[in-house]
Amino acid sequence: MQTRRIGAVQVSAIGLGGMPMSIEGRPDEARSVATIHAALDAGITLIDTADAYHVHADEVGHNETLIAKALSSHSAGSEVLVATKGGHLRPGDGSWTRDGRPEYLKRACEASLRRLGVEAIGLYQFHRPDPAVPYAESVGAVAELLDEGKILMAGISNADPDQIRLANDILGGRLVSVQNQFSPAFLSSRPELDLCDELGIAFLPWSPLGGITNAERLGAAYAPFAQVAEAHGVSPQRVCLAWMLALSPVVIPIPGSSRPETVRDSAAAAGLTLDPEQVALLSGSPDA
Repeated sequence: MQTRRIGAVQVSAIGLGGMPMSIEGRPDEARSVATIHAALDAGITLIDTADAYHVHADEVGHNETLIAKALSSHSAGSEVLVATKGGHLRPGDGSWTRDGRPEYLKRACEASLRRLGVEAIGLYQFHRPDPAVPYAESVGAVAELLDEGKILMAGISNADPDQIRLANDILGGRLVSVQNQFSPAFLSSRPELDLCDELGIAFLPWSPLGGITNAERLGAAYAPFAQVAEAHGVSPQRVCLAWMLALSPVVIPIPGSSRPETVRDSAAAAGLTLDPEQVALLSGSPDA
């Protein structure tokens, strides 16, 4: 498995997004644990989660608890960097809300520590800006958690370039990652990716395969991925992730999965090398 860097930590070039295992339509626990174990067997050492990945109001942290259980029952579990997030909430009615107040983020971090069963969280990310709270105050709380040793590394999610620069300043240059949506069907975070490349900050695309399984949604943008996939005899999903890896050495996709076979295919993308012409073809798709 190819590795890349988040802060001072080397992780697999492909991570695993845990959300599908805990929200609507989630599988049973046995299949989820099997999926996480398949990821570890394939060499994945980065798993992304959040306290908001759950369905019902009384099961906050469902995904964190699930991941902790799966890691504790696998020989390679201690080698995984678990990245979790706080600041997003699910009241249980299907909606998503936000709370970026410093006092809330500190409480949320403490709860995540307990669910994950660790003394310090490997990577803690402010999940989403709260328009009711100054961004600097929210990130300031994360900085305090870092100074207190409650978290080992700090990241942000769903941020624009100005917020990335501000967060890095507030954290004293210690911002290690930015997690934004990015896929062939959602390329508007390219400026954030390029800024992370400039600053040497890991860029974690969430929902990196968004739309790739639905050719009608991608339309003409799908054709190059299908073409390159046929040339290599692999899935378009694998090509998609390999393309992202080729865009910058700071990119670490975190495709969500809830089945062992899909996580194995995603992990294999780290071993797929695209030639420059193929990268150019994929980058020059109509929506690029």
